[in-house]
Amino acid sequence: MSIHLESPAFASGAPIPKKHTGEGPDVSPALRWSGLPEGTQALALICDDPDAPRAEPWVHWVIYGLPPTLEGLPEGLSTDAVLEQPKARQGVTDFGRVGWGGPMPPKGHGRHRYFFRLYALGRAVDLPAGLDKAQVLTAIRPHVLGEGELLGTYERK
Repeated sequence: MSIHLESPAFASGAPIPKKHTGEGPDVSPALRWSGLPEGTQALALICDDPDAPRAEPWVHWVIYGLPPTLEGLPEGLSTDAVLEQPKARQGVTDFGRVGWGGPMPPKGHGRHRYFFRLYALGRAVDLPAGLDKAQVLTAIRPHVLGEGELLGTYERK
């Protein structure tokens, strides 16, 4: 089942505004979603860049343990803000820190794609804070009921 995932900051396939990047204030974009599958017990979100000049996509955001009652995330979500949800956690990105790390591809490397993927889980998986993308995906994969995707782009000239 496909979940509808969007951002008021940019349309799917369009450039991510500078304010959400490492060249700007680097605040996370607001996200909204709808169409969660029946039986959703928790949500997880991962954003990565498959165009990074390395073997694996560069991970920009990892959030898990979100309740299914949420309909989105606000702009500028701080590391602590997600903790207002008792089981929600933010994971470690490839920047080596917890929380959002906006686009910052190498200058002249061309347009990069940033995939925001929201996973609806049929079971709440209680995970500790600070996990990375691979650890979260391994833990949630057996419980995924549906997925939504939003694509943003960014290029440093």
